[in-house]
Amino acid sequence: MSETTATATVGGGCFWCIEAAFLAVSGVGSVTSGYAGGETADPTYREVCTGETGHAEVVQVEFDPDVLEYADLLEVFFTVHDPTQLNRQGPDVGSQYRSIILTHDADQRQQAEAYVEALAAEGGYDDPIVTAIEPLETFWRAEENHQNYFEKNPEDAYCRMHAQPKVETVRERFREEQTA
Repeated sequence: MSETTATATVGGGCFWCIEAAFLAVSGVGSVTSGYAGGETADPTYREVCTGETGHAEVVQVEFDPDVLEYADLLEVFFTVHDPTQLNRQGPDVGSQYRSIILTHDADQRQQAEAYVEALAAEGGYDDPIVTAIEPLETFWRAEENHQNYFEKNPEDAYCRMHAQPKVETVRERFREEQTA
């Protein structure tokens, strides 16, 4: 990684799965699981799981913009989740699993809006894209046991069923961008 870094924040279901997928992409320096988009200050995993905090499970991706553009991160994001599922991803149901892009500045917002508009115009989905695009107000880091969860728990049944396929998809589709 160069000394220049940028940050993106997205949510698309369980953060374990999204985190694992982004960690497989070259140019990504780190991925931190956390919570954003809600009202509760410094929420816990248990609180977010109730759906009452307003937060989504998200990941904050630190990346090298000399290697990977923000649009590339959006492409990975839309590859590893279904942006047409409202308040759910696969078996995970609730507003905490919503599809969301939390932008860090006006340029990210413009790029995210243009990306979603282009996806919708392509007509690749049977249902409308419901991904919310909002400015990031506060990111709350998740508890340590949720950081690098897939790497620490590769035999976990949930990880094998949901995270592993996303990682494999990223490695296959973005082969030239995967880490060593």
